[in-house]
Amino acid sequence: MSVEPQLETDMIPAVVLMTLLWSTDLQAQSVSPPAELSVRLVNGTTSCSGTVEVFNEGEWSGLCTSWWSMMIEVRFVCRELNCGNPVAESGGPLLEDGRRRVILGGCYGNESSIRQCDIVRGGPGGCNGRTYHHVTCSESVRLVGGSGLCSGRVEVKSNQSWASVCEADFDRQDAEVVCGELGCGVPAALQGGLYGGGEGQTWDKEFQCKGKESLLLDCDTSDRENNTCLPGNAVGLTCSEPDDVRLVGGGSRCAGGVEWYDQGEWRIVGADDWNQDNLAAVVCRQLGCGSTVSVLPGNITRGNGASCSGSEPSLRDCYRMYDLLPGLTVICSDLLVQPDIFLTDPMGGVSRGHQEPEVFRGYSFTITCSTQPQYPGGSFLLTFTGSNRTQTQPAVNHSAAFLFPAADDSHQGNYSCVYDNYVFSHNFSSESELLSLTITASPLPAFIIRHVVVLLILLTAITTSYLYYKPTRRQKRVNRVSNMDLYVNAMEMVSLSSRAEAGPGEERAAQGTE
Repeated sequence: MSVEPQLETDMIPAVVLMTLLWSTDLQAQSVSPPAELSVRLVNGTTSCSGTVEVFNEGEWSGLCTSWWSMMIEVRFVCRELNCGNPVAESGGPLLEDGRRRVILGGCYGNESSIRQCDIVRGGPGGCNGRTYHHVTCSESVRLVGGSGLCSGRVEVKSNQSWASVCEADFDRQDAEVVCGELGCGVPAALQGGLYGGGEGQTWDKEFQCKGKESLLLDCDTSDRENNTCLPGNAVGLTCSEPDDVRLVGGGSRCAGGVEWYDQGEWRIVGADDWNQDNLAAVVCRQLGCGSTVSVLPGNITRGNGASCSGSEPSLRDCYRMYDLLPGLTVICSDLLVQPDIFLTDPMGGVSRGHQEPEVFRGYSFTITCSTQPQYPGGSFLLTFTGSNRTQTQPAVNHSAAFLFPAADDSHQGNYSCVYDNYVFSHNFSSESELLSLTITASPLPAFIIRHVVVLLILLTAITTSYLYYKPTRRQKRVNRVSNMDLYVNAMEMVSLSSRAEAGPGEERAAQGTE
């Protein structure tokens, strides 16, 4: 028997095994480790959300921050991972797992990598009271070149690269979806070239959102009607700031204690004494409540602390921390709601024109001022443009009526109501819209119309009385006839009964007598 074929058969598995090991070793050598200080997000719901980790000295480390952090500061995370804008950011205690830490000293929002930020590489252990970051970035849309997180040129991710959107392919319903996806408020401005003309690629589809979609790429699209997009017409979008700040307990949306909606609940916002005025300025601006009138410190509480420069468009653009800080009550200048102004005419002397009301000359009219029941008291000042003539009345049940007995040409012009009230140790006022009034000649002389109105009133009263008393008299006659019939019937029954009791003889005698 030959031995050589058996040896060849035994050597085949060994050769295959050595080949596989050699191939695996080559693959392992070809996979290079991540670059130092690379960033990733772990334990998130998407590739653009999760806990931030940094590759540090051969291992992935948690990212610690200083006491203060802000959402705009973590833009570098979204940029480095080719995601969109930061949508949410939060901090929390870092678990002790023995890994080294990278401490983020500070970023300014324009960095493309953590390497451009101030960082400190720490040893194993915790963050010494600091917090670590959870970040959520948008996946497929972003705003570029704006002043904050809610403004900029619209860009959409296409094949892992970003493309500008042509103004003609984007409308307000599309903008509503983008603002919602980025965690902002409703669209405030939409215009081509508002934040630059755009560079590089241009999105080649037309969006057809209904306004209710949660993501822009969930919207329907269609081919562009014409294949040209004019240069410089990349659409720019400004969204209002998110509705995540409120003032409570002050009787107005523009007064009260500051609360911030964070991680599914409303939390008290605190600030150090030296920063309370700046924070209040940001809160009043974000709420559209004018400027700051006063800031009152509150009780020490654990919540969201904030530190602002005073120029930020919203509170989430400020630095924040989780610590014991005094809360604060903010009073903004637009404390009072805008009052209403309207015209009434008891004598029918007002004609509702196409654009403004007209009052007939010689007729009386009343201008009424009213406001919502925010605070008791106050007064209304009725102003007349083009004249120094004003009238003032106290607010009774939050309104006041100004009577004009007879209209003449001097009453023609623009009127407005100014509501004044003294609350929170300050004077506040709010002015209504203008009421434009035109005085015009009556189709008939005023005295004739007055007499006609009086005659109509008298005629109505007489007709009403007649219609009321006529059926009453008829009913009385019917009742009298009915009563007479009943009386006759009763007498006949009594007579029949008497004859029945008298018997036949008495009945014949009675008939003979008759």
